[in-house]
Amino acid sequence: MQRRPGTPFSLEVNPRIPPRLARLEELANNLWYSWDRATRTLFARLDPALWDAVGHSPKAFLKHIDQQRLSVAADDKVFLDHFDRILSAYDIYHNEPMRRDGKALLPESDLVAYFCAEFGFHESLPIYSGGLGILAGDHCKAASNLHIPFVAVGLLYRQGYFQQQVDGEGNQYAAYTDSDFGDLPITPALREDGSELHVTVQVAAHDVTVKVWRARVGRVILYLLDTDLEANRPEDRHIAHRLYGGDRNARIEQEIILGVGGVRVLNAMGMKPTIWHINEGHAAFLVLERVRNLMREGLDFLSALEAVAVNTLFTTHTAVAAGHDYFSEQAILHYFEHFCHELGLTGEQLVALGRTPGNGEFNMTALAVRESRYHNGVSRIHGGVSARILKDLWPQIPVTENPVTYVTNGVHVATFLAPEWADLFDHVLGGGWSQRLGDPANLERIAKLSDQIFWGVHQQLKAQMLHLVRHLIRIQHFRNRGSEAHLDRLLKLADPANPNVLTIGFGRRFATYKRATLLFENLEWLREIVRDPQRPVLFIFAGKAHPADDPGKELIRRVTQIAAMPEFEGRILFVEGYDLHLARRLVSGVDVWLNNPVYPMEASGTSGMKAGINGVINLSVLDGWWEEGYQGDNGWAIKPASEALDEQRRNREESRSLYELLQDRVIPTYYDRGKTGFSPEWIKLAKRSIVSLLPHFNTSRMMEEYVTKFYLPASQQGQRYSENHFEPARMIAAWKQRVREAWPGASLRCLEVPKKNIVFGDEIQFEIGVQLNGLKSDDIIVELLLSCVAKELGDRRDFTRHAFAFGGTVNAAGEHQYVLKLKPEICGKLEYRIRAYPHHQLLTHRFELGLMIWV
Repeated sequence: MQRRPGTPFSLEVNPRIPPRLARLEELANNLWYSWDRATRTLFARLDPALWDAVGHSPKAFLKHIDQQRLSVAADDKVFLDHFDRILSAYDIYHNEPMRRDGKALLPESDLVAYFCAEFGFHESLPIYSGGLGILAGDHCKAASNLHIPFVAVGLLYRQGYFQQQVDGEGNQYAAYTDSDFGDLPITPALREDGSELHVTVQVAAHDVTVKVWRARVGRVILYLLDTDLEANRPEDRHIAHRLYGGDRNARIEQEIILGVGGVRVLNAMGMKPTIWHINEGHAAFLVLERVRNLMREGLDFLSALEAVAVNTLFTTHTAVAAGHDYFSEQAILHYFEHFCHELGLTGEQLVALGRTPGNGEFNMTALAVRESRYHNGVSRIHGGVSARILKDLWPQIPVTENPVTYVTNGVHVATFLAPEWADLFDHVLGGGWSQRLGDPANLERIAKLSDQIFWGVHQQLKAQMLHLVRHLIRIQHFRNRGSEAHLDRLLKLADPANPNVLTIGFGRRFATYKRATLLFENLEWLREIVRDPQRPVLFIFAGKAHPADDPGKELIRRVTQIAAMPEFEGRILFVEGYDLHLARRLVSGVDVWLNNPVYPMEASGTSGMKAGINGVINLSVLDGWWEEGYQGDNGWAIKPASEALDEQRRNREESRSLYELLQDRVIPTYYDRGKTGFSPEWIKLAKRSIVSLLPHFNTSRMMEEYVTKFYLPASQQGQRYSENHFEPARMIAAWKQRVREAWPGASLRCLEVPKKNIVFGDEIQFEIGVQLNGLKSDDIIVELLLSCVAKELGDRRDFTRHAFAFGGTVNAAGEHQYVLKLKPEICGKLEYRIRAYPHHQLLTHRFELGLMIWV
């Protein structure tokens, strides 16, 4: 084709929104639409083809819709009635007063500042890669729903995460495209005088200008930081270019912009958070900026550290030590030389904050933990795993007692419960049922639903899912030069018109520990399972591997290669481009959700929660959230093999459990159909899945736990430490320094050997001599731990604590004498141990110093 002469110039003509529809722009600029289906439907009905073409982005949609369609809609009574109902719901949601129903809510005088490297609200704002971002998005939505005073801070990535393409051989290719910020549901953040908000952040030896954008998430504001400005050097413009892209230098620069820049943004906006929440270690540099601000007010370094840590919460989502961010100490000193110089600190004082035993690098998780007083994992198992990973930060404290605890993740029900289920539950449970999720008795009415109605909803959702899968597979197939005839063979079981084939979904990040290919451990056995003509099975895989993760990409190749084998053709599908839109369809439309990570490396695993609340039955290793969610009658569990086994043996053992469950339980139950065309036992399982999981694994419960366990105590401790110009912070810092200096010389010993046998009701006396090495008698607690020795308890011994009292005397050896008089309240063979640890009334956690000695 001959090229047209002349230089092409671009011109974009945007439609003029009719006055009657003016508030469409307001709806398009509030991510409330991400969980309000009626709002998304309103836009889609104006032009369904355009809605799909712009990736379901209301903002982009309004920029490109035909003027005539808007003019017609402005005079369409049916459309206007729909529009007015949505505006009414929108206004009620945003203007209703804070609920006062007895639940633990934060006072309006508080403010949570929530920092995260990614946020996943909706596919129209592509600044997320996976579970961490989606959880952060759900956290914000829950804060909005519960009226929590809350502001979030993240980065605005020009290219975000990559778009995935997979060729016919299973090779993943990462495609990056620049986002047009005008198409995103964001607007420039403005100062009080109406000017755009910019802040300056020093990165190494030069300044970087950061533009601030504002996104509305219901009642919550999210500030996003953007370095792609002409005022910056070319290399600095690319700092926030890609999510999790670039080398270590790019990573540390992103994290400086997020942490340091984020604090400066909140200061510039006049916001004074009372609680600071670091969601994963990427944002941990925020503590250094807060320390700098306090030192400028006159606090010394150690006191500022205490004042910052006391109202800071750190949440870790990583189940392996290698998953944390590390930077060389040289890099830290290079990027923060100005910080040390300004505050009169040595480089050693700075790098010590991120140092861990046996590792010469600066650990962002260690920084986040040291500079917070509240720390949590995201499931019960993960809390224990995190306590073990971080144990060296409290070296003398038993792992089971160190400060790491957990709050199990939840999912935002309005976002991930299919609207078809929500409509049915409105009818069955009554309006406002989603505000009563903590009442399991109310949800029990779901179990009494007609099986026919229940099955009909599921089949409708399954058909929708299969439509999308076929559409995506078709695009993928023809791009890879496949034939129409072959496509028909690939999609023979994925038939929306006849959605009666057992369909099992696997959708998540393709990391090696998630073991996407465990299903292929024994191909002969798998062949036997899937090729029964009377009971066919379809597996649908979806997910991305990080572009730098070659083993993860190899897993995708393996899935694709197995799917291409003649015996598995059409029975195993890999769908590229996993995003929130596809995820919502899969978790509500497949019959079974498969998850088989290596135990205990699944921190939480919220995709299974999303599936479970939609009546999709979980088939999962007992790891992450499923260890808490599995009840025996709401899904199937793969018991983890012993951790002592090598990788091959574990895979072999657990794949055998998987095959046996498929062959003996899952497939027979699904196909045990009567004249009605469905399996009553299957529907019983699906109903039980919803009823048992919905009350607990939701973000309302999760957020209320964060408020009661962390936010309220952190706010109270923050206020306490800031009194009288931070005098308590100075006091605790000086006390800790004194204790740390004296502790190596402290010791305990029994002054006399107590009786070994007493009669119930008798009193026994213990006397301990403590060498305090200059500490005061009230600087420590001496306590006895008493437990019952029983073989059936194994190592899980519950103990009671009994504190000694200082007897008021010091013996000739210079030992302070502590006495305990005890009447045991149980009989049998008992065991006791005696220990001492530092104590001060200002401590947030009794063991935060990590110091303890034992007799």
